[in-house]
Amino acid sequence: MTTGIVYHKDYLSYEQHPLHPERRERLAYTDDQLSEEGIWDRPEFVRLSPRMASEDEVLAVHERRYLEFLRKADIKGGYIDSDTIIPPGILDTVLLAAGGAVTAAEAVIEGRVENAFAMVRPPGHHAGRYSGAGFCYLNNMAIMVQAVKKAGIKKVLILDWDAHHGNGTQEIFCDDPSVFFTSIHQSPFYPGTGSIYETGSGEGAGYSVNMPVPWGSSDSVYEYLIKEVIVPAAEEFRPEFIAISAGQDNHFTDPLTALALSARGYAEMMKSARNLAERLCDGRLVAVLEGGYAVESGLPYVNLGIIAALAGMDISNIREPSSYLPLLKERRNPDALTEVKEMTARLRDVHRENGELFL
Repeated sequence: MTTGIVYHKDYLSYEQHPLHPERRERLAYTDDQLSEEGIWDRPEFVRLSPRMASEDEVLAVHERRYLEFLRKADIKGGYIDSDTIIPPGILDTVLLAAGGAVTAAEAVIEGRVENAFAMVRPPGHHAGRYSGAGFCYLNNMAIMVQAVKKAGIKKVLILDWDAHHGNGTQEIFCDDPSVFFTSIHQSPFYPGTGSIYETGSGEGAGYSVNMPVPWGSSDSVYEYLIKEVIVPAAEEFRPEFIAISAGQDNHFTDPLTALALSARGYAEMMKSARNLAERLCDGRLVAVLEGGYAVESGLPYVNLGIIAALAGMDISNIREPSSYLPLLKERRNPDALTEVKEMTARLRDVHRENGELFL
């Protein structure tokens, strides 16, 4: 099994300001961890050099006037919202992040690797057709999915497990029955979307499945949702390609969220996704990095875990340093799994009442 990893030092070339959560250390610390573990030198991995997304690839997702806004703001700087400033000169990195996701997909489709992880920044899943938001400028995931479809893939399953709902991705594909969007996310939480009643629209009705989870949701909650919702829905949808918005901000040390996943839990989720891809679509799977802001205590170990799982390596020893484990006990919500089982029952009722598929 060969796994591609998209990464480039240029992803470290910008930051909004040194204390912003989405800063260059998110990838720099992970790069150090991968080097320490010898990942870059192992035969199971192929390092993929990203290219910039083309104008046509961007315009397959975003409106031209928004791209022109980014180009103008890139000259002197600009502003989308209080969390999403446009530093001068950022656009090349933004295009390299979107192009990095496409690079990963191209390598999988062409058979150069079985699966891939696009370790890119900035993230993208809050960016919609007309605007960015929440640290996101272009929707890397949507640009990749549209490129995949242009390459001849007819059905794509997106699993967004970021702690924040992927509102931009859902908006872009809400009426598209060829893209099945699923999301597990903390609720109530930013951006305030992603209820069980958001199921898609028009021809895409039923092709969005949202699974809001309470604070303190841990490995067992995500294991339950993968098994009880994601896998059965995917088996009925029969995708030809699986795309994961791999937000790593569910980790129990993340400073912006209140969830309780462990690095091992992440690795197990990716192992389940890889197994699903092998059963349904010849292993074609690409994960694209979204959030994750515990730059020392979480992100390096989570990224290592999902990379190891993608490559079919032994993940039994994936763990964060033991010094962080007391925080895991504090973060866990003992009632979370019960609440999620109740939510899942309501979710099924909503889809059945609407006459929609998959649940």
